[in-house]
Amino acid sequence: MTPIKRLHELGQSLWLDFIRRDLLESGELTRLAENDEIRGLTSNPTIFEQAIAGTDLYASTVKELVFQSFNTNQILDYIIFKDVREACDQLSEVYARTNGEDGFVSVEVNPKLANDTERTMEEAQRMWDTINRPNLMIKIPGTVAGLPAIEQAIAKGININVTLIFSIKRYAKVMQAYQSGLETRIRSRLPVNNISSVASFFVSRVDTMVDKALQAVGKKNVLDRETTRSLMGKAAIANAKLAYQSFQKFVYKTKYLRVRESKARYQRPLWASTSTKNPDYPDTYYVDNLIGPHTVNTVSPDTFDAFQDHGTAEPTLISGVEEAARTIEAIESLGISMKVVTDLLEAEGVEKFATSYANLVDTLRVMVGKLREFGTL
Repeated sequence: MTPIKRLHELGQSLWLDFIRRDLLESGELTRLAENDEIRGLTSNPTIFEQAIAGTDLYASTVKELVFQSFNTNQILDYIIFKDVREACDQLSEVYARTNGEDGFVSVEVNPKLANDTERTMEEAQRMWDTINRPNLMIKIPGTVAGLPAIEQAIAKGININVTLIFSIKRYAKVMQAYQSGLETRIRSRLPVNNISSVASFFVSRVDTMVDKALQAVGKKNVLDRETTRSLMGKAAIANAKLAYQSFQKFVYKTKYLRVRESKARYQRPLWASTSTKNPDYPDTYYVDNLIGPHTVNTVSPDTFDAFQDHGTAEPTLISGVEEAARTIEAIESLGISMKVVTDLLEAEGVEKFATSYANLVDTLRVMVGKLREFGTL
């Protein structure tokens, strides 16, 4: 049995964190779906920036749209929505086979709106209506301003992928926003069994920041050096395991059980940013150690290949929970605040995606300008 098939047997779905025109036109995505290797797909502004600005795959489309007098924003919408819609269609069989559990494609609202509730909701609704696929998920950052937008979107029947979650406390509010949105629909006698949501908890970035802080502590105090070395590379998995415990406790609360009586789905934890950034750690580190029921792991193509080749699929999320709590306590005892870390990571995550989005718009604007200056034919 392959590691991926074993992972699926253990209750976790594997989604691909990648989208590009050649993936869709080559039939590769359809092949991966038919072989039950990939059950969903996620995207973000950085992925689209790399696809559009870093390849020639979209040049002919841009040229054609300029000829039709599309402006830069219209071209960007056309490219992204076309790719996402096509990916949804190619994964529709997975959506049907899993009764709406999997087969989703996620696309993110403009990250510049992350701190604007009203405009985030407007953009989520626009994207949902325009792409118009039942297996679409709109990505909304789990920021303070994003929480009410998430609740409103769920209440309106929009599938939501809550992104950029780092803090366990913020994750609890994300789960509550999902529940509140469902309760609004139930009070209005609207169905909830056709709504899906995932909560994307970012992983490797936590280790990147905490490891730097641990190194700084070790350099300042020789007495702490051995302790800091022993904690390197452990914060992210510990944080995720404790988040999973929060999920398990939440879904057994009385109010949530009442929602489930209306056939509402779980808002599954999704492990994001699972590519190994530190070459000292195994390349399947953030997949092998985060496997458990009712979860999703979204992986880059490189991590997918690595796990398929030599990954280890065992129910690791439910083991070592007490050790995970001790790990976080030990890190904080050294003066490293996990709240400060996760707050910084959230701000950096929003900024990074906003920068990618701005760069993408700028790249298209330059392409459009050149085509208009020299002619499109």
